[in-house]
Amino acid sequence: MLVTSLPVAVCHSTTEALVDENTQPLTQLQKLLATIQSTSYQRLFGSQSVGKHVRHVLEHYHTLLTGVNDSIKEIDIDYEQRPRQTALEENPDVAAKAITLIKGSLTSSTDRSMDTPIVIHHPIGYEGRSLPLTSSLGRELAFLSSHTVHHMALIRLLCESMSITLSSDFGVHPSTLRYWQQHPH
Repeated sequence: MLVTSLPVAVCHSTTEALVDENTQPLTQLQKLLATIQSTSYQRLFGSQSVGKHVRHVLEHYHTLLTGVNDSIKEIDIDYEQRPRQTALEENPDVAAKAITLIKGSLTSSTDRSMDTPIVIHHPIGYEGRSLPLTSSLGRELAFLSSHTVHHMALIRLLCESMSITLSSDFGVHPSTLRYWQQHPH
């Protein structure tokens, strides 16, 4: 099976650019989800599966976007307290629908400043303590873009082991795709 590549879009505002850097890989994931069979999606390689990686990625977006949308004043995010929704890792259709919602929420976040302050609660040790770290909406969108592409690179390896063919840009960060466009091989 072949999942086709995406064009690299050109954006004019910082907000649009960060949203685009997140929606491009999410769109690639959605294309994979439209073609992958449930058995392949759920197939375990040790403790890993395509579905588990997709769930992990989507839950990070859900955590950030819920925090942003539910907060009027200070936005607090704790990625460790994300919901673990097994349906996302078991059913590619459920995951694809979740991506549609996430992309819509990302697009609506363009009315917020990328400097919108966020406090990230980062766990330390095993005693349940967390360290509050100052961040911003822009920084967290940059993190999620890289985080997503990192997991897509792992998904790529799992797919290749199942003879699922993906486009050459699947699991490649948009900044690398831009570089490739500017510096053809």
